[in-house]
Amino acid sequence: MTAPHQRGRSGRRPGSPDTRSQILEAARTEFAERGYESGSMRGIATRAGVNAALLHHYFGNKEQLFVAAVELPFDPDDVAAAMASVPQERRGEQLVRTFFGIWDEPSRREPMLALLRSAMAHESAAALLRQFGTRVMVPRVTPSVQGPDAELHAEAAVSHLLGLALLRYVLQVEPLASTPLDELVALAGPVVQRYFDG
Repeated sequence: MTAPHQRGRSGRRPGSPDTRSQILEAARTEFAERGYESGSMRGIATRAGVNAALLHHYFGNKEQLFVAAVELPFDPDDVAAAMASVPQERRGEQLVRTFFGIWDEPSRREPMLALLRSAMAHESAAALLRQFGTRVMVPRVTPSVQGPDAELHAEAAVSHLLGLALLRYVLQVEPLASTPLDELVALAGPVVQRYFDG
């Protein structure tokens, strides 16, 4: 007597060792093409050919998936926590110190360098960098801004940091590229603080 034929499961495939990387690749494409706001977990799951529940299993929520997709070597919430740990009048300095302290660690610098370099040459990478700035960093900086137009001032602070990072690490403009961190904080901290003071 033969065993009854068992039907295979229908629908999307379950997770596999490659599933995480396929989800990340699909997320990069989705966010680059549609932006953070319009990109959806369902759209990413469809692109990756997986059930949307797997995205939540691997990454938790859309923002955590975005952070993983752009391969940030730091948790953006740590930047917000570092700023909140000091008095208002020192938050500009603290943001500069935290941001460039991350960049100055070689193991954490490489993924961010890749994103900045790619953004200069490829629109899809530029879109990811824009989304990182506006949807990840600006909301964490905005609470430190006093006065009206808080979001505009937060965007200016983030753009200032990204511009400095571009000159310091990608283009390696001297003497900025070799300026010690404490000196960079003393130079840029007051400028960022002015954005925060409204």
